[in-house]
Amino acid sequence: MNARSLLLGTALLAALAAPAVAEEVNIYSSRQPELIQPLIDAFTAKTGIEVNIAHIDKGMVERLASEGDRSPADLVLTVDIARLAQLVDAGVTQPVQSAVLEANIPAEFRDPGGQWFGLTSRARIVYASKERVADGEVTTYEDLTNPKWKGRICTRPGTHDYNLGLMAAMILHHGEDAARDWAAGLKANLAKKPEGNDRAQVKSIWAGECDISLGNTYYMGAMLADPEQAQWANSVRIVFPTFENGGTHMNVSGVAMTRAAPHREAALKLMEFLSSDEAQRIYAETNHEFPVKPGVPRSELVASWGEFTPDNLNLMDVAHARPAALKIMEEVDFDG
Repeated sequence: MNARSLLLGTALLAALAAPAVAEEVNIYSSRQPELIQPLIDAFTAKTGIEVNIAHIDKGMVERLASEGDRSPADLVLTVDIARLAQLVDAGVTQPVQSAVLEANIPAEFRDPGGQWFGLTSRARIVYASKERVADGEVTTYEDLTNPKWKGRICTRPGTHDYNLGLMAAMILHHGEDAARDWAAGLKANLAKKPEGNDRAQVKSIWAGECDISLGNTYYMGAMLADPEQAQWANSVRIVFPTFENGGTHMNVSGVAMTRAAPHREAALKLMEFLSSDEAQRIYAETNHEFPVKPGVPRSELVASWGEFTPDNLNLMDVAHARPAALKIMEEVDFDG
């Protein structure tokens, strides 16, 4: 055996003797780390696959587009149908075909082309003062422009994704002219300039600055778990308004596989796990969101908020109406 053969043989034996590299999945997430860590821990314990998470609140699409096929990210976890649609429209995701995902996630909560899959749903509701708002006084989103609410409504900025989603749904239900009138009427009833997040609005109700606010359901669970914020939460109740010709506005959190996805097989395993009974129960208990998989119960707390009729608008239609919603909010100077 010559020296070259000896060196090659030694290298091969060393490679075979080296420990195998553990499977891993890299995630770019706009979700708060504490909300998804319990899910990641459960997945790693079950599969042995390590999961690395980079929290990216802004510029997700731009980062993935810049990285291109060199991106280390396998999956994106994010909230709001508009953000999921932006990922697809930017061409930074790839279609996924999975019998498991299709069986676990209803068609209305996933992209027809397999580019994204909803993992949880949430409702855009009204938080109402227990002391100053009577049962049954809040009925529809359209009624929020009624003069009886003048100086009584708080909300985060109208240009935030959550409110733009509601505005986009209003456009789809009634057309742009009626939606513009609604935005102007809602602004006229505000108690103060739109600012802060959904929890801040509930604090304002507790402080007597307003009587009702727009918010997402799961913030109630988050506030009740916080010693300081629990008193805010206990000052309000959740009301599920509807559109006059529809149901309560819904949105989703979801997952998409990146175009690059260097660990595609492991990433698919994680996607499928996130749609499983086990993961959906963790979502329900930890994040206070609605499971999307049929048959998985809501947590006891979430169930106590009551039943409601979800709106049946197609979520991608809502996403595509978002630019028109933003234009209207800017035209009426909602946040001014």
